[in-house]
Amino acid sequence: MNPQPLQGRSAIVTGAAQGIGCAIARRLSEEGASVAILDISKEGAERTASEIGGAAIGVEANVTDENQVDRALGSVIDQFGKLDILVNNAGVVGTDTPVQNLAESDWSNVLDVNLKGTFLCSRAAVRHMIPRESGTIVSVASISGKEGNANMVPYSVSKAGVICFTKALAKEVLDVGVRVNCVAPALIDSPLLAGMDQERVDFLTSKIPLGRLGRPEEVAATILFLVSDESTFATGQCFDVSGGRATY
Repeated sequence: MNPQPLQGRSAIVTGAAQGIGCAIARRLSEEGASVAILDISKEGAERTASEIGGAAIGVEANVTDENQVDRALGSVIDQFGKLDILVNNAGVVGTDTPVQNLAESDWSNVLDVNLKGTFLCSRAAVRHMIPRESGTIVSVASISGKEGNANMVPYSVSKAGVICFTKALAKEVLDVGVRVNCVAPALIDSPLLAGMDQERVDFLTSKIPLGRLGRPEEVAATILFLVSDESTFATGQCFDVSGGRATY
């Protein structure tokens, strides 16, 4: 492989102030890309950009707001001159609640961030990529979107939607040089776990054949492959990063 396969390319990673998104942004930067850390927390985005260094910048935006998304992506494109890579990572787990007790607000919040956010950011990106006939989008789905997890219905449904959105969008842009894929991690050791009961964390970990949580860096490595020229024949696909968890 090229020692810096992303040299000269520009990327946006959403929800990248911490956790998996931070690991993705850091890895893309290490491989030569100019990276925009897009996060709802301006302070967090700017702090992470400063820690990564190089050509990294922090950008504030709520991915559920189309005006903020369009404005943020436009700002990044103005600064970098183009957008080659979008990684839709921003997401929330939601509450650990059975459907019979689930509040409508809990459903709406998770679907808005995980699915609507992926749509809005992807829409803004392809509007730039299609005229250039170049670009790649990778979204972070979940093994939950393939199997469904009890008491995590909004999360499971939202991630199933991300997988289907990936496949449909990929087919729309096949002939204009834009590739669209997603990854489906199992449970990853990240700040998202703070919103889950330890009993739930232990149960989901027990379903992973490798017997441990995944690491953010392992997800980042898979995404690096998907946004690089090492995967030019891959589009419309969902790649598991699940430690062998595959009962679907």
